[in-house]
Amino acid sequence: MINVKQLMEAANAAVPRITPAKAQQIIAQDDALVVDVRDAQEVEKTGMIAGAVNVSRGMLEFRADPDSPYYDKRFDKSRSVILYCASGGRSALSAKVLKDMGYRQVFNLGAFKDWAESGAPVESALVPAG
Repeated sequence: MINVKQLMEAANAAVPRITPAKAQQIIAQDDALVVDVRDAQEVEKTGMIAGAVNVSRGMLEFRADPDSPYYDKRFDKSRSVILYCASGGRSALSAKVLKDMGYRQVFNLGAFKDWAESGAPVESALVPAG
């Protein structure tokens, strides 16, 4: 039987955690898709990374799978994908799922507050998925 600690260890081993500076570099160079996997209520309270798309953790697989009726065309397996959440746990698990689904360039930015505190651009408007 597997537990959350083991799931987190596997996710962190499979997907690199990056700094806000590295994320900005990847966004600028690769036109990366930035995904906020927090719930909409969390995003409404704090805002989100400028240009990011909000896809709650519970809908990620459906938005990322081209065969799903809920597929979001912004998800493209040839694009770099950067994920974040409130503390880095949900984004780590989400990033591993995308890797398992065939996305090659996937990164875990971790906590939204780290991005915001770095002075990187934040927007308050919620950008709905698909």
